Amino acid sequence: MDTTIKVDSKTRDRLAVLAEAHRTTMRALIEEFAESTLTPAELKERADHTAVYLAEHFGVTVTDESSAEVLRAVRSQVVAHHAADQSAA
Repeated sequence: MDTTIKVDSKTRDRLAVLAEAHRTTMRALIEEFAESTLTPAELKERADHTAVYLAEHFGVTVTDESSAEVLRAVRSQVVAHHAADQSAA
């Protein structure tokens, strides 16, 4: 069953531009987003599965603290990479 999603005209126009750029329709663009974007529950399930796998196969225990530490390190590297790109330009 089809339905209507109400968005403001700015959002509609942006979706139209994105759809055209991807050579698709707004409908297909939104469907692809809905199918490929994980819900918080799905993200947690994947994280739990990954933690079990790492523990079983590598003896690594993932904690909230270690996850946060890794995330901080990755973000720091991304910032450094962007800063290097900016100074090279």
